[in-house]
Amino acid sequence: MNKIKVAIVGNGSICRFHADAYRKLDCVEIVAACDINEERAKQFAEEYGVPRVFTDYREMLKMEEIQAVSVTTWNNAHAEVSIAALKAGKDVLCEKPLSMNAAEAQKMVETAKETGHLLMVGFVRRFGENAQVLKEFIDKGELGNIYYAKVSYIRRWGNPGGWFSDKKRSGGGPLIDLGVHIIDLAYYMGGKPKAVSVFGAAFSHLGMKPELKGVTKYYSADYSEHNDVEDCTVAMVRFDSGMTVFFEASWVQNIKKDELVIQLYGTKGGVQLEPTLEFYETKNNYMVNTTPVLDKASFTMEDGFAKEVGHFVDCVRGQAACINPCEDGLELMKIVDAIYESSKTGHEVVVQ
Repeated sequence: MNKIKVAIVGNGSICRFHADAYRKLDCVEIVAACDINEERAKQFAEEYGVPRVFTDYREMLKMEEIQAVSVTTWNNAHAEVSIAALKAGKDVLCEKPLSMNAAEAQKMVETAKETGHLLMVGFVRRFGENAQVLKEFIDKGELGNIYYAKVSYIRRWGNPGGWFSDKKRSGGGPLIDLGVHIIDLAYYMGGKPKAVSVFGAAFSHLGMKPELKGVTKYYSADYSEHNDVEDCTVAMVRFDSGMTVFFEASWVQNIKKDELVIQLYGTKGGVQLEPTLEFYETKNNYMVNTTPVLDKASFTMEDGFAKEVGHFVDCVRGQAACINPCEDGLELMKIVDAIYESSKTGHEVVVQ
């Protein structure tokens, strides 16, 4: 069987999760690496045994043997690179967020439809074992009608600096970085209803706190202390199914400890997905808590990316229907846009 030839555009830290996952698949060969930083691209290529190195993705896309592309660039290049790859006849796995805004995302979706090629968005947390088990329970009606969800991804300190904190390259702070993951999980588990309105607020009071001591910090590869994005965002999102989602995300916040909480409430039962998967229901007039026995009870990056990339490759080979279609990325960008708009106006925003 001929191997699928893959290229990776953007050779920073996240691309290594893609590359590690591709290397585990016998049916895949990484044939090209591309980054605007030539030294970084060469280092990545040497580390992973990639034969071709580019600094211009347009030149890379002229390689006819490339069948699929992972786009792991700064957010502001997601749309441009993905659209060019689709037009060049490649299938694309684009990291989240799909784009900087809904207008860009719409163009990406339209291009995928016009070319007939796959554009998959990297909502990797859908592939955690805990999330997959929960989806199975929900699909079998165990929770009943999901009417409310609380999702929270908050950090006491966690601003990576560099491109993450540069709005021109990232599009925003913790909302567009962490928030899309957890809003997506509520959206996905809730049956992918249409968002109808948003009330949100974004706060920019604390900054990066570069002087902070005593804690281990994660910095982006291009670290700088430039920061013009929010510290924290909160929102209430209403969907046409009747489900309401309360959301909060922060990089810098005066809290006791970092927390990741995902809870959904249905007419037949409730569930906590993170930090551990637990179901809450009533049986024989008693309140009962149930914890499934899982090898991986919480999400791990390695396992999540391995499954996500494996699914992408199966889709490229025509062996699976994509569970992360680009249309889902567009819906999330509509929500993100509405939250930022609501924060600016101080009013509820109708999601178009």
